Amino acid sequence: MQHYIEKIFTAPVYDVATKTPLDAMPRLSDRIGHNVLCKREDLQPVFSFKLRGAYTKMYRLSTEERARGVICASAGNHAQGVALSANRLGMRAVIVMPVTTPQIKIDAVRRLGGAQVEIVLHGDFYDAASQHARELQEAHGYTYIHPFDDPDVIAGQGTIALEILTQHPHHIDAIFVPCGGGGLLAGIAVLVKALRPDIKIIGVEPEDAASMTTAVRGGKRQTLDQVGIFADGVAVKMPGELTFELIKQHVDDFVTVSTDEICAAMKDLFDDTRAIAEPSGAVAAAGSKKWAAQQSAKNLTLINIVSGANMNFDRLRYVAERTEIGEQREGLLAVTIPEIPGTFLNFCTLLGTHNVTEFSYRYQSAARAQIFVGVELSGGRAQLEAVIEKLRAHGYDTENLTDNELAKSHLRYM
Repeated sequence: MQHYIEKIFTAPVYDVATKTPLDAMPRLSDRIGHNVLCKREDLQPVFSFKLRGAYTKMYRLSTEERARGVICASAGNHAQGVALSANRLGMRAVIVMPVTTPQIKIDAVRRLGGAQVEIVLHGDFYDAASQHARELQEAHGYTYIHPFDDPDVIAGQGTIALEILTQHPHHIDAIFVPCGGGGLLAGIAVLVKALRPDIKIIGVEPEDAASMTTAVRGGKRQTLDQVGIFADGVAVKMPGELTFELIKQHVDDFVTVSTDEICAAMKDLFDDTRAIAEPSGAVAAAGSKKWAAQQSAKNLTLINIVSGANMNFDRLRYVAERTEIGEQREGLLAVTIPEIPGTFLNFCTLLGTHNVTEFSYRYQSAARAQIFVGVELSGGRAQLEAVIEKLRAHGYDTENLTDNELAKSHLRYM
């Protein structure tokens, strides 16, 4: 571990990165009864922490390795970090991106890298791009810049922990870190456990992309059959080898969060800081809320890593709608009613003063009709259950679709 500590303390990240602020989250703190702060890595020049690790790795290459150039595969934040680092170091970089990469991200890589960067579009997904990058590496002798499974990359990310401990030298109960391949989590965990072993380090992953959680709890790395891509920055099928070994030694626990919980955390960050985090950037905040709700103690000091803000603007409507469900402020119901005069009026009467957020009425047959309805809630799931019981008591066949992914993703838009 001492090897990593030395690398972290000597990492040259401030050639390109900034010391990001540790901001208070007063609204969220008041709501959950804990002192919550967030580390604003979304304010880096590339709007992500990835710059730290990429630059540290590339800076430490030998003269011969620099002359041969570097290569990486990425559709997002790692690519931007490598591009800016190559530009600053005067080093040739080849960046392989899937052909499905949004043009805005391709343009950002080209802008950051300038003449030093060559972009190669290959394959529909990251795995194909990564394989092609490895083939080009072997053919041309490039150095491969791994997004997470490299000692220098891990050390670069670990500098975030140094900043946190300097910015908040007082008591800290837990630091929540998003995890995909594990570079960020490993770097922070190694440094914190060396200097402040009393602080809990909690890794947070999406429920549908929990590769590191699965590996640590199962005792070995394994490839997930599939992963959800809503929080694409942490959507990794298999965690790193180096990161896995470090994390299983130094991380205290894991929390997994749903898409709705991530969306709700994105709104929390916006409400308190006006930051528009990307989904993976809000994963830690979602995890801290979920973890805190399970604790009996109050007034704990919790720190979340806001890892990035490379958010596609056109996804904001989707996020806003899922936020209400994530905060248990909306319920979705499928209700079957008989096609009898007065039945629909009675249905509306039973809903009472609940605001209707979504409504669709479709004939199923001459005898019945199907209603898809969204109901605004102020009392969480208990209030929704009361509405369902009332509808069923009056003879309406009612199904709760609040946790049904198909309903949330498709039915409400039909």
